[in-house]
Amino acid sequence: MSEQAAATDWNGLDDERFRARAAAFFDANCPPALRHQPKRLRWHVVKPWFMTLSQQGWVAPSWPVEWGGMGLSPVKQLIYIEEYERSGAPVMQTQSLTNFGPILIARGTEAQRRKYLPRILSGEDVWVQGYSEPDAGSDLAGLRTDARLEGDEFIINGQKIWTTMGFDGTHMFALVRTDKTVRKQAGISFVLFPMDQPGITVRPIRDISGGEEFCEVFLQDVRAHRSDVVGELHGGWNIAKTLLGFERVWSGSPRQSLIALARLEKVARASGAWADPVFQDRYTQLLFDVRDLAAMYERLVHSLSLGKGFGLESSLLKMTATETCQRVTELLVETAGQDGATQGYVDVGGESIDLLTPFLESRGPTIYGGSNQIQRNILARQWLELPG
Repeated sequence: MSEQAAATDWNGLDDERFRARAAAFFDANCPPALRHQPKRLRWHVVKPWFMTLSQQGWVAPSWPVEWGGMGLSPVKQLIYIEEYERSGAPVMQTQSLTNFGPILIARGTEAQRRKYLPRILSGEDVWVQGYSEPDAGSDLAGLRTDARLEGDEFIINGQKIWTTMGFDGTHMFALVRTDKTVRKQAGISFVLFPMDQPGITVRPIRDISGGEEFCEVFLQDVRAHRSDVVGELHGGWNIAKTLLGFERVWSGSPRQSLIALARLEKVARASGAWADPVFQDRYTQLLFDVRDLAAMYERLVHSLSLGKGFGLESSLLKMTATETCQRVTELLVETAGQDGATQGYVDVGGESIDLLTPFLESRGPTIYGGSNQIQRNILARQWLELPG
């Protein structure tokens, strides 16, 4: 991190000045070739941009200053995210920066923080998440990956699936079963281990859009040191719930809906549908939905700024964001006609746009981070007090 960045009190700036600084930084430094990509890019492609952010102290907005972050307040974090997304800069290292780093800062030991946090910021370590399994997706507590303690090491056997960018990972944080004699939520631990050891096989999964962002990971006699358990032994379930709160807030960003809405307007104007009153009625409803989503997102950030936890609002936000994006992309491909069924880029009013991929990739987010059906059950039981 640069000395100037480390010495800057970003929270001392008023919101508009900070927004201007963030917009100027992203616009000036993010390479044009990386912007507005429809798919997540490989680590070797985005690493130079990551290093630019890291060297200037702009890579970890939510982390405390003492751990190399910007130390932004929740409101400033929202502004950072808004301007980052507006610039079209690529998504990268979300597991390391958005999920694992904050968990380690909050629940890890001093030794764990000193060992791992600097290596994330330097780009040396890329963390991936080992949560879901073939028979433990929505029912995550049903996971069966086993960790047996031998001396100071755990011997881990099992399988993880839907591991985002697993082929680029240098390390994994995983939920493993360390006690089979208690109820399933109580016998889980949160462990860390390197991915470059024998016994780890990573296989990409090709999705419906033709991408290979997700992987399945096979673990055979994989070793994790006892000192790399985060939190208490058998206490991983509570850590997992906190991390999923981070993931739901991230997936609740209105970014994808806003991008899809802008593409929808371009397609409608180019095709002539913009003048159709029926289309205008449908577009206006979606516009209101996206604005409601943005307001909901801001309210949750404000709540976090007051020191409140994620609560049930994160479940509601995740549901609203993912389903709103699906509705926008559905109208997008419908309005595009035959171009909406074309894989890859098509010409829209002189601009090359990928119309189908956003529609296809909007299907998955309603499932990961806790499926929307599960979130509805949670809200029904805990918020509306309906029988489970």
